Amino acid sequence: MLILRWQAPTIPTRSQILLLLDQEGLEGVEERFSRGEKVSEHRHPFTEVRILIEGEMLFNVSGNQFLIRAGDRLEIPANTKHWFQAHGDHDCLCLYAQRVI
Repeated sequence: MLILRWQAPTIPTRSQILLLLDQEGLEGVEERFSRGEKVSEHRHPFTEVRILIEGEMLFNVSGNQFLIRAGDRLEIPANTKHWFQAHGDHDCLCLYAQRVI
């Protein structure tokens, strides 16, 4: 698992994040989650790359729980159990991509 925390004062826009993913050969798909919405524990045969555009998401990856915020990037290795939930008082908007190894 890799978490990259956004350090700059300005949060990147959707189009900027799409460009960053494109430069890595990844195709970003927009996902919106309503406040409190939870995606139950699962795993998949590819690396999940997720960058938050708006809001906060609570993640549990293999029993490690943490919060990501707008601008943060998360990579979850293939076949790793995880769940996540839109956290706080607002909806979450993120871009999601798959890296096949």
